[in-house]
Amino acid sequence: MEKTPDKIGKYKLIREVGRGATATVYLAEHPQYPDNVALKLIRFDDKAKDEAKWNRRLLKLLRAEMDVSRRLDHPNIIKIFDTAVEKDYAYIVMEYFPGATLERYCSFQNLLPLHRTIGMVFKCAMALDYAYRQGVVHRDIKPANILVDDQDNVKITDFGLALNISKKSASDSTFIMGVGSPAYMSPEQIKGYPLNQKTDLFSLGVVLFHMLTGRLPFRAKNPAQLIYKIINTEPPLVSQINSELPEQLDQVIRKALEKDLYSRYKNGADFAKDLSAVRYKILDDSGGQQDTTRYSVLRKMPFFTEFEDVEIWEILRISRWRKVESNTLLMREGDADQRFGIVIDGRVEVSVDGHRVSEVSYGEVFGELAFLDEQEHRHMYTAVTTTTTIYLEINPASLALATDECQDAFRRRLVTVVARRLRAAYRELAKTGAPAERITASGLGMELQLVDN
Repeated sequence: MEKTPDKIGKYKLIREVGRGATATVYLAEHPQYPDNVALKLIRFDDKAKDEAKWNRRLLKLLRAEMDVSRRLDHPNIIKIFDTAVEKDYAYIVMEYFPGATLERYCSFQNLLPLHRTIGMVFKCAMALDYAYRQGVVHRDIKPANILVDDQDNVKITDFGLALNISKKSASDSTFIMGVGSPAYMSPEQIKGYPLNQKTDLFSLGVVLFHMLTGRLPFRAKNPAQLIYKIINTEPPLVSQINSELPEQLDQVIRKALEKDLYSRYKNGADFAKDLSAVRYKILDDSGGQQDTTRYSVLRKMPFFTEFEDVEIWEILRISRWRKVESNTLLMREGDADQRFGIVIDGRVEVSVDGHRVSEVSYGEVFGELAFLDEQEHRHMYTAVTTTTTIYLEINPASLALATDECQDAFRRRLVTVVARRLRAAYRELAKTGAPAERITASGLGMELQLVDN
């Protein structure tokens, strides 16, 4: 393992705080600076031809970051204090920000309360608006390039791929084709069209979508399908994926993810203005605690035994947790409605043609037949609560937006439920059925014999 140097240039290295494929970041100090700084060290290696080519690209990115960062002074953009390029290495000295990336808040189990997410993205939108007014387009906005601390202070970092739009020549050293992270790229960036600030706003819209739902708006099994979807398809509505989100957010995200540049937000300030104007329901920290409690309830239920943890979190986001009084009609026989439910607490009576068939309780599903029937989609029985009941309601329109793994797990479990209920129904019918006419002394029918011709 490579030994940490004691000093780089004028800077004394304290400890390593991060390491990537191309650089190592150290916490460092300088006698003239009152606060500790972060030093990003990039080493060059020209032993191999491919490495030399890669090093030249790194040097180009580094110089781009130097040029751009000197012009940016914003509270939500990492400040650059010093840069140096030597024969065997280069480094950038920047403010030390003790935060983590937004990546940790993009998974189902770690989604933030709504007001915190909107606050963070609001700050990013204003920072990008400022950067563009200085002639800079970031071009690689994604959760990994946005830092946040415990007080929700936000810093956009890594301007190494930034496009200096004040340079008009084809030799612009900051322009490198194909930069950016595909899942967060705008359609015009994928196509290689000229870029302006709207490409960053599209990427920020993807980040907002990801933080609100725990999934990306455009998903595919391979890069070619992903590119096609970004260019040609519309994203799903966030209010369908996460039922606790207000529908007004759908309009904001849809405008940020517009493929037509004229319809997309024209600048970050407009994006931020719409975010602040959304009349959303404030979710305090108890919302996160409530989700954790509900997760624990589902995790213990036999129905979800075969589900992965992340799939349980996903179910909480796409379903509705309902509480109803006794004698409440939940579904009616013959209605074309594919919603189904899973009883958390209480009892639900199931009847056909006015005759009681069964009563389902904790952990049991009802309404699943309409969901599995891919032709008529009609409920085959009526379901009415017989006590105050809490149940999880699954809407197939929302389930269709879940991951393939989650959908497959649901379908497999429901098929198993139906098979077991069918077996139980056969046994009940057998109690009142006539004796079988063809049966052997051993209790089995005659075995099938293969006969040679």
